[in-house]
Amino acid sequence: MTDVSGEDAVPIDATGTIEGVRVVPLRRIPDERGTIYHMLRRTDRHFEQFGEIYFTSIYRDVVKGWHRHRDMTLNYACIWGRIKLALYDERPGSPTEGSVQEQFMGPDDYSLVIIPPGIWTGFKGMDDVSLVANCATHPHDPVRTDRRDPFASGFPYDWGIRHR
Repeated sequence: MTDVSGEDAVPIDATGTIEGVRVVPLRRIPDERGTIYHMLRRTDRHFEQFGEIYFTSIYRDVVKGWHRHRDMTLNYACIWGRIKLALYDERPGSPTEGSVQEQFMGPDDYSLVIIPPGIWTGFKGMDDVSLVANCATHPHDPVRTDRRDPFASGFPYDWGIRHR
């Protein structure tokens, strides 16, 4: 599904077509005691390496981003609440350069989004509190991370609601 929003907007593709971005369905095991949420195992075909894991909470309508890691692959899963993840490919020479991808994440559609180095990443909270896990391939290095204001002019994404 492709949509275009705003003056500077580029096509938004919710199907996962930015080169190198993968969406992997994850397993949940619910029972009367609670739910196990699998995320990433060393034996998974898509596992690269372990650098660090962290969890970040985000409140409704707050945007975290934009940031771009030059070396690390991100492995995102939203284990509580819901988020709208937005990705922008600004990699020179990439076959999807200039593309934007959206992914809605949460326990009801539980998945791992694998984001290669060089992709601009941001997400917006859609519930009162949401919790996102990231199992990155490298420890965070602020020197190797670029940041932009999530509402900066000229960045081709609108965080508002699109009525489809």
